[in-house]
Amino acid sequence: MIFVLAGTSDARALALEIKKEGFDLLASVVTENAAVELRESGIPVQVGRLTDEDMVGLIDIKGVQAVVDASHPFAEEASKNAIKAAETAGITYIRYERESQTFQYDNMTVVESYEEAAEIVSSKKGVVMLTTGSKTLQIFTEKLLGNPDIRLIARMLPRVDNMEKCEQLGLPQKNIVAIQGPFSKEFDKALYKQYGVTLMVTKESGKVGSVDEKVDAAKELGIEVILIGRPKLNYGTVYAHFIEVIAELHKKIGSTPTVTTEPSII
Repeated sequence: MIFVLAGTSDARALALEIKKEGFDLLASVVTENAAVELRESGIPVQVGRLTDEDMVGLIDIKGVQAVVDASHPFAEEASKNAIKAAETAGITYIRYERESQTFQYDNMTVVESYEEAAEIVSSKKGVVMLTTGSKTLQIFTEKLLGNPDIRLIARMLPRVDNMEKCEQLGLPQKNIVAIQGPFSKEFDKALYKQYGVTLMVTKESGKVGSVDEKVDAAKELGIEVILIGRPKLNYGTVYAHFIEVIAELHKKIGSTPTVTTEPSII
């Protein structure tokens, strides 16, 4: 049995490839929406946030032999819990992480934290579009709401809990863009133009997260960009390709890998 942290589109694609290899697996996701696709593919799913103790319990009950952590590059807490759980249970931990991207843009500032990004934005004027999700929204609303020189626009997934959080934080409805990507560069450009964006904040989530489209669109329009770098964790065994993860599973658990090509991600 393989325990897979699978909340993103590429993580779910990896889970399907692991299943095709003949491994039994249990996927873990945070939301019910993320679980639908996995269930339709016949993969059992555990829904909800898990502590390291929760994970250890599942590992014991399900007879898990390895943890594949394919969580989002910024799901720092989930990765820490998975690492600790695997260590406690004495089983293999494998990290799958989509490849990083670098950008050449003079009007871009790379920072190490959401707090640093919010601090920089607070000294600016104009229309700021956040594309960093709802989890850290409060860091920005505390710094920016009420500033007469800044209009804060938050782009996020169209989930009920996200809308409720925006309401709780006092973000006006007219400043919420509730939509699910990925989006093309042309779409991003149109959105920036529609709101008159002067600064865009994003995080280095990788190509699957369409970060390059967001940055390229901003670059073509001369919009300032603040890019939040990935958390620095000591994952140990890390791979950026499905075939490598599956080969490692075969190596640790037995048999010979049969995957010969890297599957595409839609």
